[in-house]
Amino acid sequence: MQDQEEKMAKAIESLKHNFATVRTGRANPEILNNVKVDAYGSSMPINQVATIHVQESTTLVVTPFDKGTLADVERGIMKADLGLTPNNDGVNIRITIPALTEDRRKELDKVIKRMAEEGKVAVRNIRRDCMDKAKHDDELSEDEKKRNEHDIQKVTDKFIHKIEELLKEKEAEIMEI
Repeated sequence: MQDQEEKMAKAIESLKHNFATVRTGRANPEILNNVKVDAYGSSMPINQVATIHVQESTTLVVTPFDKGTLADVERGIMKADLGLTPNNDGVNIRITIPALTEDRRKELDKVIKRMAEEGKVAVRNIRRDCMDKAKHDDELSEDEKKRNEHDIQKVTDKFIHKIEELLKEKEAEIMEI
């Protein structure tokens, strides 16, 4: 049971991380998590070559550790195809997060619903694995097996409910004008 909860908690954390990469109307440094920068002869995550912070509610400021990588960081943001336009001022890169259109909000809503469904599938797969272990445990009586299955289902329902709550929060964040 402990193993099941740990695995399901990891699935929830993964979903939270995926939700954080979805752009909303507000500036969030995590939307740049998937940006790769070609610098020093290799492709690196942006957070290894620059700091990212929120200046205002709609502006991100990216400050490279090495000023020589400024153009590389800017290129990486453009290549990531996030729908963001970086502005280079010679020292920092400023990214203004544009307001979302109604169509884009609906598109993002579909994206996060798909992510939530993938999270639910991951939780259900963990449940299935735990149920199989419980069914094939010869040391347990039939009543204990049924009790274990019921407990496993209870934990699964709890995590599915958490996923639904996270989805509602993210939907509200996206639909906020």
